[in-house]
Amino acid sequence: MAEHDRQQHIKQLAGMIRDVDIAMFTTVGVDGRLYSRPLGTQEVEFDGDLWFATEADSPKVAEIALNPRVNVSYSSPSGNTYVSVAGTARIVDDRAKIEELWSPAMKLFFPGGKDDPNLRLIHVSAESAEYWDGPGGLLGSALYFVLSAVTDDPGALSDTGTVDLKPGA
Repeated sequence: MAEHDRQQHIKQLAGMIRDVDIAMFTTVGVDGRLYSRPLGTQEVEFDGDLWFATEADSPKVAEIALNPRVNVSYSSPSGNTYVSVAGTARIVDDRAKIEELWSPAMKLFFPGGKDDPNLRLIHVSAESAEYWDGPGGLLGSALYFVLSAVTDDPGALSDTGTVDLKPGA
């Protein structure tokens, strides 16, 4: 895939997830099971990387150390948009990056502020994404289901796809 195509895919996905504050973050547990939990995506423009705040003593940290393969899913039922991002995670203890990403809302989870010694970042390098983007709102959804029942092309009003986000892929 050309770099221009990759950037176009990233821009498209950024638009889809921009207004979704909470993502479901899935890791492989130390017992081999999948674990999903809600996490707030840090407010930076998606450029192929996702950032989350976590506690250093969180089970996620141990899970990522054993298996850095993760999935992050975004859901916007009101916009009828859904995105699933697969990638590789790493734990980051970089005070400058924490300063850059810090928001007042994070103080709720980190009462010690941006200098909280338990504060870490999770950096997810996106490798691929799947998306489902249909007509927005309840009326659009109803129209989609009605039209898909009477046409030969049930996907005519929706867009779905898989994109490879690895650089140079």
